[in-house]
Amino acid sequence: MNSVLSGSAGSTLQREALPPSMVERITLIMDLFERPYVQLTLEDVTGRTGLPRSTSHRILDQLVGMCWLEHMTTGYRLGPRALGLGGRQTGHGALRAAAAPVLHQLALSTGLVVHLAVLEDTEIYYLDKVGGRSAVDVPSRVGGRAPAHCTALGKAMLAWLTPDRIDDHYTHGLPARTARSIANRGRLHQELSRIRDRYGLSYERGECFGDIGCVGVALRGPAGPVGALSLVGEADTPLERFAPLALGAARRVMDELALPRKQGGTPLLRHARATARRVPEIAAERRAAGVG
Repeated sequence: MNSVLSGSAGSTLQREALPPSMVERITLIMDLFERPYVQLTLEDVTGRTGLPRSTSHRILDQLVGMCWLEHMTTGYRLGPRALGLGGRQTGHGALRAAAAPVLHQLALSTGLVVHLAVLEDTEIYYLDKVGGRSAVDVPSRVGGRAPAHCTALGKAMLAWLTPDRIDDHYTHGLPARTARSIANRGRLHQELSRIRDRYGLSYERGECFGDIGCVGVALRGPAGPVGALSLVGEADTPLERFAPLALGAARRVMDELALPRKQGGTPLLRHARATARRVPEIAAERRAAGVG
């Protein structure tokens, strides 16, 4: 009898120790995703919150359904709704800070306009644009959007999503921006396969704007693409010539994101030091690309 009573009392105490309201339980879970790129499994959530597994799973499913979280094959992470309430500024600010020195160096080396963007559902969201006076001629803006399937940036990121997610994104078709835009899912899957075969390099000529050409590459983290960068020029620009520079720049951005900020100072300070060391290399890159 005593053991039964003590077990019952223990269960009661455990129930009383859990947050009593659904709002508190949701907050307990959402607080675990302290940074935009944090990714957690169901077991992680259950272990850190102390909530029953069934309760955690039910709340996570509801949060995914409402777009507060995304469910990847490897776990859960913040979804577009959460990022749109301020996570975008926090997470994207870190990405912009890490990428800024690399973007400026890439623009200097190539003489082309450089974009940085993230994927939001079926659109890209421009975080940065670098390129001096020539940037005025490129019809894009920081804070603007464009259809992902019509841009090198978007296709570079879509290439690293699962085919099922691509189909889910485009259940209602692919709106065309120009006569060269990809207009059906079959063609899009073929294009994304070619991008993966090219080590992630994505090309676009006149698919979004008739007189613009781009080469893009995704910035890939453990859970998939966290952004992309691209080089932009006129539609007849020999983009293949600049592809190795785009790949190298993407690697440097991801290295910068992975490096603790306390090591070596701020990104801008590290950029100043690195640029001073790379002046001869930058000049050689410009000559090889036929710039300057």
